[in-house]
Amino acid sequence: MAEEVKLYGVWLSPFSHRADIALKLKGVDYEHFEEDLQNKSASLLKYNPVHKKVPVLVHNEKPIAESLVILEYIDETWKDHPILPQDPYQRAQARFWARFIDDKVLPTLWKAYWVKEEREKASEEASELLNFLEKELKHKYFGGETIGLVDIAGNFIAHWVPAIQQVVGVEILTKEKYPKLSQWSHDFVTHGVVKEILPLQDKLIAHFKTHLESTN
Repeated sequence: MAEEVKLYGVWLSPFSHRADIALKLKGVDYEHFEEDLQNKSASLLKYNPVHKKVPVLVHNEKPIAESLVILEYIDETWKDHPILPQDPYQRAQARFWARFIDDKVLPTLWKAYWVKEEREKASEEASELLNFLEKELKHKYFGGETIGLVDIAGNFIAHWVPAIQQVVGVEILTKEKYPKLSQWSHDFVTHGVVKEILPLQDKLIAHFKTHLESTN
């Protein structure tokens, strides 16, 4: 019996694209369902009744929610191109830094770019957090010489942040302050598989310009 793999996501969501990247890196055939979060499909509500959010991976009618959980499931199910290290300590470290990005870096960057009354404080905090990632980056990718869990978790930093910075005029991630992170961002978004999946910068910029106008 052929495997059935479905992914429910949204083009704008870096969390959705995490699952896309992992599946493509591993050469998994799957069907992508684009969701409208203003009018969620019955399938999305059926497969993720708890959070009602994307992404949701459905493998042979078994749903898995939450992007980092999905990435680990993908890695354990399809063995080609491992995205987590084999060594238990290194696996734990990868999980730590992926959670660090989600729990600390992303919400702080978002505040720094979009919440004017908190911008100064959030920008300082975001700079400190990015310093940790700059020091942790010891190879071409966080995963070594190949893309791994932390790289995929950091897709927002590599691809969404440059678009947002261009729109709002707040520069936190720069080549001068973070040379290794900047080079990593370039290497990640120009990777043969990744660049085919990520949304076009022009499309992101247009979206964030509309978002900025609506908040002013």
